[in-house]
Amino acid sequence: MLLALLIGVVAGLRSLTAPAVVAWAAAPALLGWIDLHGTWAAWMASIIAVIVFTVLAVGEMVNDKLPKTPPRTAPPVFAARIVMGGLAGAALGAWPHWTFTALGAGVIGAVLGTLGGYQARKRLAAVTGKDLPIALLEDAVAIVGGFVILAVTGHVLTEYLLTAVK
Repeated sequence: MLLALLIGVVAGLRSLTAPAVVAWAAAPALLGWIDLHGTWAAWMASIIAVIVFTVLAVGEMVNDKLPKTPPRTAPPVFAARIVMGGLAGAALGAWPHWTFTALGAGVIGAVLGTLGGYQARKRLAAVTGKDLPIALLEDAVAIVGGFVILAVTGHVLTEYLLTAVK
């Protein structure tokens, strides 16, 4: 559940990066780190889901840098982060049938990532005097962190399977 919580934190930083990374990791033609075949989340492994979530995630990253973008703590934006954190977390829990527990962990992670990311960016931007470098750093943390979480998830689930079979 820690990994579902952490992918929720990624959603708190960049809401659409979390499901995009899950889609990339689940697509057998791309990374194939996690197997969602036969679960409710199998659709996330499709190339269409990868393309849609990736385009939306890139659009979100561009939009985040615009001056009129509302803060991530604004109710509709906050809600979107919670929903995406829950979706990404639930997808990670789909194979071992921990969907609802993982959904809850993803939601909690999204709340933590939203509030923590907001404070971290605000404080770092105040120290540096510029927001753009901090926003770009946040993008990098979300992307790299998301892929690391999914790589670990694939390894952990594989080990779980091997242990369960023995």
